[in-house]
Amino acid sequence: MKKSSKELQINGATIKLETGVLAGQATAAVTARMGDTMIIATVVMSKNDTSLNYFPLSVEYIERLYAGGRIKGSRWVKREGRPSDEAILTARLIDRSIRPLFPKELKKDIQVVITVLSVDGQNPPDILAAVAVSAALSISKIPWGGPIGTTRIGFVSKDGEEALIANPTTSEEEFTELDLVVSSKNNKSVMIEAGAKQVNEEIVKKAIKKAKSYNEEIIKGINEWVEEIGDKKIDLIKNEDDALVMLVEKSYKDKISDLIKAGVTHEVGGDLGLIVDSVYELENKKDEKADKKKIADAVDYVFKKTVRELIVNDGTRPDGRKLDEIRPISAQVGVLPRTHGSAIFSRGETQSLTVATLGPSSMEQIIEGPEGEVTKRYMHHYSFPPYSVGETGRIGFINRREIGHGALAERALEAVIPSSAEFPYAIRVVSEIMSSNGSTSQAAVCGSTLSLMDAGVPLTAPVAGIAIGLMELNDKYTLLTDIIGLEDFSGDMDFKVAGTEKGITAIQLDVKNDGLTDQITDETLDLARKARLEVLEGMAEVMPKSREDVSKYAPKIKTIKINPERIGEVIGSGGKTIRNISATTGATVDVSEDGTVSISGVDEGAVEKAENWIDLLTRELQKGEVFDGVVKRIVTFGAFVEIVPGKEGLVHVSEMSGEYVKDPNEVVKLGQEVKVRVKEVDDRGRINLSMLFGIDAQKSEQAQPQADGSGQGASRGASGPQQTERPARRGIRRDFDNKNERRHPFDDQRPPNKSRR
Repeated sequence: MKKSSKELQINGATIKLETGVLAGQATAAVTARMGDTMIIATVVMSKNDTSLNYFPLSVEYIERLYAGGRIKGSRWVKREGRPSDEAILTARLIDRSIRPLFPKELKKDIQVVITVLSVDGQNPPDILAAVAVSAALSISKIPWGGPIGTTRIGFVSKDGEEALIANPTTSEEEFTELDLVVSSKNNKSVMIEAGAKQVNEEIVKKAIKKAKSYNEEIIKGINEWVEEIGDKKIDLIKNEDDALVMLVEKSYKDKISDLIKAGVTHEVGGDLGLIVDSVYELENKKDEKADKKKIADAVDYVFKKTVRELIVNDGTRPDGRKLDEIRPISAQVGVLPRTHGSAIFSRGETQSLTVATLGPSSMEQIIEGPEGEVTKRYMHHYSFPPYSVGETGRIGFINRREIGHGALAERALEAVIPSSAEFPYAIRVVSEIMSSNGSTSQAAVCGSTLSLMDAGVPLTAPVAGIAIGLMELNDKYTLLTDIIGLEDFSGDMDFKVAGTEKGITAIQLDVKNDGLTDQITDETLDLARKARLEVLEGMAEVMPKSREDVSKYAPKIKTIKINPERIGEVIGSGGKTIRNISATTGATVDVSEDGTVSISGVDEGAVEKAENWIDLLTRELQKGEVFDGVVKRIVTFGAFVEIVPGKEGLVHVSEMSGEYVKDPNEVVKLGQEVKVRVKEVDDRGRINLSMLFGIDAQKSEQAQPQADGSGQGASRGASGPQQTERPARRGIRRDFDNKNERRHPFDDQRPPNKSRR
């Protein structure tokens, strides 16, 4: 393609699109830049038609660490590996935005690849990537019903003032209560993704409309660019086989009706395949050139048409429910004996077993990306095994759908997870889908809430989720609450909304039509709220609030704050002290650079012991505090006693007994446990201890200190033979650093002499 560029002005920011510079052999390639963030989006269409029975669109989002000037932290592997969850979620967002607008007649492979080239830390590349893909598809020869626009909207509320911000920077996102991404065309929403901090429906409605207004500006700019440089779209042959459709309707109407009835309790994809095989065998006897793909399309069309007519024209759902009726709900908590929290949540035939696990802060996930490393404290993982739909399949491979559904459930709960200051745990939740018949991701949301409450996590509010479906027929439409798999398969949208009684926490919209009008969107959000409150009420009957305490099998965690300058005293030389604390107490100790110390262990007594240990190591000791210490070293003028591992103090001979002590070995032995009290902590942090208590201690305090070379000690007065004050031994310097006695003979009296007598 020839070199060309186009600039789009969005809310004061400039998006620059350019083609004809890179990737010249792709069907189309567009580089996009906002600030210093740059990406390249390429689209390629295969030359030949595919034989697959689904549209083969793939979207890949590639993060390169060089974009942020980083080299992979691994010592052994420096090449980027599998895509991060964040990259997969961005690819899914773009896929869901563009997929509905490809014509059904297109049979060629389409591959979209986005590569992040540069990040500036302020302009997120995901929105830039979506706009660039829209532009690349639009100027290419690939048939597509775009362009679309994609905009992120943030909501800020402060001091009674509210504002909606288009494409907020990374700095601005820290203060937003809503992270909403909308892709739209012709004022219709084709994709919505959102995370929110319990934002009410009316604000979300306004934000969606705001995003669509900016999207219209993007679409206008791309259309102008298409007129300048766009390729002519390839011609497609419409797949219209009325004869096959009539055959299926005439010969298989009863089987399809039976299948619809059966679809009330399980997924019907495999059963539809059996009908396709049956029609193919029949047609193949007449004509050996029978096209199985066309037969599958005809069966699919008749099946969906029958379901739509039943719902839209008759107002009757396959399972007999009312349009806004939720399937029966049941739940149990504490179902697994040794886990920290567990729950089973069922809605109709959809069932999720969700398990919560608590751990110390060291168990937080570290995520490496072009913009640096971040940690994740709360993690949700979703598993969809093949037995959940009564099928066989591969086990162990995590697909993108599972990552996406896990991220959606995680986002739904993030707003109500307590802060680390309130609840100093790393939290992992796993949702095992036991049975699937529609909206398993929202069952995972409900199950996660119950399992976290069972684990003793003090959620600020319980969260529930529901999926709303849409059936369109001619100029009429019907909204369906709590869709089953059959209705999802046959319908035009899957609109998932999760939230609390107060407001929305997460949204995910997938459509199969050309988008949703404002009216449909608003009605859906209102319907979802009504259903959500009903689900929350049912959950409250099982688990009205979080348990007061965590499971006895969960680690007990305490967090203390120390002066960062004293971290070294907790770590010790080569990590000796912190290892000793863990080995002695059985507790795990983690220290952050800001001075936050996390102590964890299954035994609460071990945690308290380690906490006291660290407290003594790092705080200022007070005069008069009493400790049970261990004699570590004996010197001529006293003994060094370890009051806590890693911290020692000196008991001078004058503080060992009420009587005169000539030799400290007569009073104490190495390894002996002695009770001592803090007499003084001098300006250099050296600790002076005493073994005297009661009357002897009072006499000691009244006595005058002596100078014996150590700089510590006192005369006994009437309690023993009077010690005369003596000058320090000449040429001897003693320096006590709580551990060692260092002597430097004659170092301040005369120059070093090679020969000494």
